[in-house]
Amino acid sequence: MDKQRLVQTAQALVAEKKGILAADESSGTIKRRFDSINVESTEENRINYREMLFRTAGVSDFISGVILFDETIRQNGADGTPLVKILTDNGMIPGIKVDKGTVALPGAPDELVTEGLDGLRDRLNEYVKLGARFTKWRGVINISATTPTPYGISVDAHALARFAALSQEAGLVPIVEPEILRDGDHSIERSFEVTEETLREVFEQLAQQKVLLEGMLLKPSMVISGGSAAQRAEPEKVAEMTIECFKRVLPAAVPGVVFLSGGEPDDSVTSNLNAINQLAPNVDAPWQLSFSFGRSLQGAPLAAWAGKAENVEAATVAFFTRASLTSAARQGIYHKEKSAV
Repeated sequence: MDKQRLVQTAQALVAEKKGILAADESSGTIKRRFDSINVESTEENRINYREMLFRTAGVSDFISGVILFDETIRQNGADGTPLVKILTDNGMIPGIKVDKGTVALPGAPDELVTEGLDGLRDRLNEYVKLGARFTKWRGVINISATTPTPYGISVDAHALARFAALSQEAGLVPIVEPEILRDGDHSIERSFEVTEETLREVFEQLAQQKVLLEGMLLKPSMVISGGSAAQRAEPEKVAEMTIECFKRVLPAAVPGVVFLSGGEPDDSVTSNLNAINQLAPNVDAPWQLSFSFGRSLQGAPLAAWAGKAENVEAATVAFFTRASLTSAARQGIYHKEKSAV
């Protein structure tokens, strides 16, 4: 493990003004995205769409790295150039999603556990050869009247820590993603409790497995109200409670947080990120507070593209615009009224 390289890569991923594009949709997810614009999810269409995003001129001013799916990291663009090389030539760092999705947790059918640890060491070594420099693994925590349980949290935290340790062994920066789902009508206070409990266990497991904190990133949910809550907290409250929660459990040694969007509407998640970054300097938050968004960055360009070659320019403008607005929120200078694409 080259500790210095891990630290440098982690810091580069949360460089000033920049965040990460999550383009690691599974085959099923990308099909649903394409279905929404009446485009068939063929390999050619998937390559064309992602290559369009990756080649967008100037977007590396706002996007530091891109998380890829297993299929994507192996593909070439229209002119035969590997998509990984297109990314690096355009100033972005390639990463790879390495988990294999969730299944019901034995003994706790209302909770999920993420699979993919079997054979992971060999897969990581292959991804290094394919050009990856960082990894991502998603654990899923659901809030309900009976969940999460300590058992469910501990199983997911243990898997996240094992993934992180194996990634660093291979020379890859792990992005540890314990997602607290927004589904439900729970209050922001309940979200705070679950987030604190989850992150406390995650960092206990990371410590036990000797993960280098300076060479990893955290991809958490913001502390928000449930998506169907009667009264949802405003961005200022989200910022206050998110940073308060992190101060309790998130070591200062971790260089950065790259928030997930978690299905929040574009304006909502961007406004929340903006409020967090406006508050952070005033409370001496020690971490870079950035983003790792998928749908929030891709919704507008996907709709503009609609699978048509003649729409590529409009789609890249839409992507550049969303990336620039998200970068503004990452700096605390986002203005909602200017956000229309």
